[in-house]
Amino acid sequence: MRKISLSKHAASFLKQLPAKHARQIAEKIHLLAEDPDRLPSEALKGYAPMRRLRAGEYRIVFIVGEGAIQIRLIGKRNDDEIYKALERTGKK
Repeated sequence: MRKISLSKHAASFLKQLPAKHARQIAEKIHLLAEDPDRLPSEALKGYAPMRRLRAGEYRIVFIVGEGAIQIRLIGKRNDDEIYKALERTGKK
C-alpha cells in the first residue's frame, strides 16, 4: 500500500463535507493507495502527471508517485471550480 499525502486544499475541503460524503471520498482514496490502476482515472490535459478520479458528486485530482499518492485537489464534479483552483495554484 502506498502512503497518502493530502494537500492543504484537499484536507480543508474534506473537513467541510458532510460525514457521508467525506467517508465516500476517503474510501476511494484508500482504494487508490492499495492499487492506483484499480479505479478508472484519466490524465489531466496540460497538467501531467496529474490524474482525475470520480467519487460520487466529487472529483479527486492526484499524482501517483513511487511510494505515495499525492491528493492535490478535491471538488464538485458538476462545476469548473476544481479546475479554476488548479489554475490558481499554478501546479503544472
